[in-house]
Amino acid sequence: MLIVGAVLLSSTAALADEAKDSLRDLALEAFKPLPAAMPMVKDNAITPEKIALGKALFFDPRLSASGVFSCNSCHNLATGGDDNLETSIGHGWQKGPRNAPTVFNAVFNSAQFWDGRAEDLKAQAKGPVQAGAEMANTAEQVVRTLNSMPQYVTWFKGAFPAEADPVTFDNMAKAIEAFEATLTTPTPFDAYLNGDREALDETQKEGLQLFIDKGCASCHNGVNLGGTGYYPFGLVEKPGADVLPENDKGRFAVTKTADDSYVFRAAPLRNIALTAPYFHSGKVWDLKQAVGVMGTAQLGESLKDEEIDKIVAFLQSLTGTMPQIVYPVLPAETLSTPRPSGEIRQ
Repeated sequence: MLIVGAVLLSSTAALADEAKDSLRDLALEAFKPLPAAMPMVKDNAITPEKIALGKALFFDPRLSASGVFSCNSCHNLATGGDDNLETSIGHGWQKGPRNAPTVFNAVFNSAQFWDGRAEDLKAQAKGPVQAGAEMANTAEQVVRTLNSMPQYVTWFKGAFPAEADPVTFDNMAKAIEAFEATLTTPTPFDAYLNGDREALDETQKEGLQLFIDKGCASCHNGVNLGGTGYYPFGLVEKPGADVLPENDKGRFAVTKTADDSYVFRAAPLRNIALTAPYFHSGKVWDLKQAVGVMGTAQLGESLKDEEIDKIVAFLQSLTGTMPQIVYPVLPAETLSTPRPSGEIRQ
């Protein structure tokens, strides 16, 4: 009897291990772990000099007309890579139209912004600097500002040694992109995908199974669990105006195609537990509520509380280890540095 019992226990354990491997195999069909190497970006060779320059520029508020706002203002590296506001506050304390996405792991998105209007991080870096409700500056003024500080001129020459005149708006964006490409956050879920069965607890594994079975992974997949496709918000049931404002038609503003009305890029889900409030409107602060909204709006299913709890537990396994960022010492202004202005352009 002892032998039989031992055989039964061994068989049960083997079946349990097989089930665990089956879930991981299923997960690997939909998701990919963070790559071990530095991600490559198009038309922008990443070097240590370019990363260091980009880090300084990311934190420098003098890229804004007012001298108040930096990239880090809306993509705060201490608070999940966003600003934890419904919609961001910019130049002249104007309120922006959409929630700021996290900058962490953004290099893995196929395009940037909720409507995908920027093809990469270089293009994204240029947008807020020139947007009237954000940093409200101009490309020409940015170049004047950078050229006015000898240390920046030296850093640009080091980052772009082959160029006779390296201090350009394009190179500013390339340097910021190089720094942002380093902002990756490995998670327990990556460890699980890479073969560590114990990286997720049982509740998180049940949540992962539900995430796949319910169809969440149809949109939230790949390395970033989203960030690569565009879908109608309200695929099955359109949310109310409190969640989906009627005056923001999403990707329609980019393509002018009627079918793209209320279409948005699927949000990447890495570090989602840190980046409330949720959706492009920033109207939902509770992750459980956000999962419930997605259930009814996108899946046409009213998820049970127990199911939501398990999915949220899985989503918490996407909270990663943040890179250690030392705040940079920025170049000092000179008498030729353009003075800050709070004037609001019409």
